[in-house]
Amino acid sequence: MTTQQDGVTVVDHPLVRHKLTLMRQKDRSTKGFRELLNEIGTLLCYEVTRDLPIEMIEVETPLMLTQQPIISGKKLVFAPILRAGVGFLDGMLQLVPAARVAHIGLYRDPQTLQAVEYYFKAPSDIAERMVVVMDPMLATANSAVAAVDRLKERGAKDLRFVCLLAAPEGIARLRGAHPDVRIWTAAIDECLNDHGYIVPGLGDAGDRMFGTR
Repeated sequence: MTTQQDGVTVVDHPLVRHKLTLMRQKDRSTKGFRELLNEIGTLLCYEVTRDLPIEMIEVETPLMLTQQPIISGKKLVFAPILRAGVGFLDGMLQLVPAARVAHIGLYRDPQTLQAVEYYFKAPSDIAERMVVVMDPMLATANSAVAAVDRLKERGAKDLRFVCLLAAPEGIARLRGAHPDVRIWTAAIDECLNDHGYIVPGLGDAGDRMFGTR
């Protein structure tokens, strides 16, 4: 199931909601957290690619020749925002194993909460592909906006953003800066706290995924 509003799709499938609740638990192990993030990534990928263009091709089955659908155009680019965004990557590549991968290294300055870039590598023909930007948390959206800015500088035109949790403030910021970029999320939480964390949230996704908390 999904609900949509103003460019935002909430994937509220029972499996997604169940797995997200398990991830919120503060005593969830690093291994368990990482596995759940991977699994939700697969489920979110299914939704974000629901409207991919298709074309008909001729296929010979054991019984006859037939016209059947296949995905049209060049394969996708998955663009995880390092480091937590890579938690989605394996799950999404299970569904789209031929996808290209762009890496965007950003960290949040603890004083200003602004995104600071330290690494960027993307396919040379990114302008010809649909790009799915991934980050588990859409909080202040500073990293998301910076990532989309950078991808557009490289020529990307068809971009989508996927996250696990979003805050209303982050949605407003990303949609305000890039109204052409649609958002897919598993849940929209209440708000941000004074430190820029989503409430009730699940803490720092990167720390919990890599055991650095």
